[in-house]
Amino acid sequence: HRYFPALIVYTIIVMVPVIWSLYYSFFSGSPGLQWEFAGFDNYARLFRDKNFLNSLMVNCKYVLVVTIGQVGMGLLLSLMFKFWLKRCKTIVRTLVFFPVVLPTVAVGQLFAKIYEIQPNYGLLNSILDAIGLHDLVQPWIGQASTALGCLSVMDIWVSVGFYAVIFYGGLIDIPDDIIEAAKVDGCSSWQMFKNIIFPLLRPITITCLVFAFAGTVKVFESAIALTNGGPGSATTTLSMYMYNVAFEYRNYGYGSAIAIVIFLICIIGTRIIRFFDVKEA
Repeated sequence: HRYFPALIVYTIIVMVPVIWSLYYSFFSGSPGLQWEFAGFDNYARLFRDKNFLNSLMVNCKYVLVVTIGQVGMGLLLSLMFKFWLKRCKTIVRTLVFFPVVLPTVAVGQLFAKIYEIQPNYGLLNSILDAIGLHDLVQPWIGQASTALGCLSVMDIWVSVGFYAVIFYGGLIDIPDDIIEAAKVDGCSSWQMFKNIIFPLLRPITITCLVFAFAGTVKVFESAIALTNGGPGSATTTLSMYMYNVAFEYRNYGYGSAIAIVIFLICIIGTRIIRFFDVKEA
């Protein structure tokens, strides 16, 4: 019975909105205005909607790059904190974690200035121009070929400190005797990481992948702050398209269907990741 209050809170905050969205997804239009039962028409429409399919593709590319980038870079930084930056690791950890607590709008404005090309070169273009790479100077967030990559770099930079701290906590829990014994046995750095450190960090790695995947699937604020979904629809994610459909086009039924798809992607994706969590590890 001690879990009953938590179950009530979880049901109200999480399950009620999901069930509400599921109910709305079987209707078309908006409540009070052309609100008609549509059955599964909204879900069938998804496969014919080029904008939805484009947003889904954007999400897939973004999730793949950012999830691997956040967790991978976080692991590398944690290894640096543990083995190479022993003297100043506290200061470095603070600086690396600092972007996590910055407002999304502030981060978006910061990177917009970094990628800027007009009226003056931003930091990135200024560096490229200074070292003679004039051909690489370009409107980084103003063209479809690079905008999504720029957004991915920003979001990796923001969240990498969070995962670095989580991995560092796991590294601290590894007994020093195991590390010292491996060194005495002549293990190289790669062998130690592959055969000792990474297997012991496997549960933490799975957890970080779940966090990163769930967060990237629902990306919204950072894309709005940096590119507003543009240029064109190059960085329009599923969450942004769902927002536009529901609140700009006033089609709450179809928007709810997109929201349910996002929810299912999160559930299925996290279950697939958890499948690789070997208990023996």
